[in-house]
Amino acid sequence: MGAPRSSVAAAVRIDRIVAAHAASATVVRRTPLLTSASVSQLCSGTVALKAECLQRTGSFKLRGALNKLRALGAEASRGVVAGSAGNHAQALAYAARHHGVPCEVFMPLEAAVSKLDAVRAFGAEVHQRGSSVDECVALAREHAQATGLTFVHSFDDYDVIAGQAGLGVELAEDAGDLRQVVVPVGGGGLASGVALALAQLRPAVRVVGVQAAACAPFVADRRGGARVPPPSTRTIADGIAVKRPGALTRPLVEEWLDDVITVDEEAIAQAMVLLLTRSKLLVEGAGAAALAALLNGAIAPVTGGTTVAILSGGNVDVGMIAGIAAHQETRAGRRSRLFTRIDDRPGGLAGLLAAVADASANVIAVEHVRDGVPLAVRETGIELIVETRGAGHRLQLLSRLHDAGYAVDVAD
Repeated sequence: MGAPRSSVAAAVRIDRIVAAHAASATVVRRTPLLTSASVSQLCSGTVALKAECLQRTGSFKLRGALNKLRALGAEASRGVVAGSAGNHAQALAYAARHHGVPCEVFMPLEAAVSKLDAVRAFGAEVHQRGSSVDECVALAREHAQATGLTFVHSFDDYDVIAGQAGLGVELAEDAGDLRQVVVPVGGGGLASGVALALAQLRPAVRVVGVQAAACAPFVADRRGGARVPPPSTRTIADGIAVKRPGALTRPLVEEWLDDVITVDEEAIAQAMVLLLTRSKLLVEGAGAAALAALLNGAIAPVTGGTTVAILSGGNVDVGMIAGIAAHQETRAGRRSRLFTRIDDRPGGLAGLLAAVADASANVIAVEHVRDGVPLAVRETGIELIVETRGAGHRLQLLSRLHDAGYAVDVAD
């Protein structure tokens, strides 16, 4: 497990973690630990999936929010407030409704409508202000001081960390041959909680954190980089795009995780599509990061036991899923954008479409292009989006079109 470690802080000792897990058992779902032969084969080792994307509110965040409100007790009677773009907002609103206390949430101006609606559906009052999550957190803190509401941080809080650690308790109990856990890292609450639980219950288990390469402050720390916030948090794994690790979570992650690595956007997108098509699981970018690291070889499964990838959440907009799926179809050669020229007279388009049909390809969209491209008199450009069975079938289609007299350009 690496260098010698300090004693565990009293707030996250295993007795408190287990008590928090037991106290939330009537509300928090014990999410399944799923096996997949195809996923294990692709990762070249035994891999199981902890499907926290099936948790109530769609992510692991409910565990920490519930435990925080349980710990606050009467102190939270006036209500709670937080700043969040999505998962923490939904979790706190749900937990507050369960405990019967008011909840207010500050969310960015550009927050997804689906997430705003979900938070309101759980009974919280939403203040849509600020251009970023950081601004919303600052506004929530100010609001707490002005109103007497209790501010609840999404990760930098020992009670929240102890609640998230319940996921580690479940892994220790449900995976008999557990040897390694791969966990997404944003602010570090889930990662440190899982690592602390396993260090006390199954100390031989290796815990590896994964960050999106576009926003990876923990990785910069480990490599001795300057502690400067990343310039951007633009990533499809927006749930772990946290610029500034917490004062509590930074040292916990540094001490209790065996390693922290990164994955790029393409790997995350591929993992999301694989989970949807092979495992029938809708997983957000942050939730797919752990499996992405295993699929692209950034971390290898251990031998002689099971590696668990934590799918931390499933709150993703349908539009993003559609875009990612289309992108992956293009990469696999199953969807292509073609451009060619035809005679601009009756029957010209019909001849082109007949040639496509003869190659058993499917036309998704057709557009005439008469501006911005060099064309002869009585000629028009045609842009086609076509579906094929893969890269080989696409080559057959292009060959058939060439034989029919069409010069075709393929957009990359």
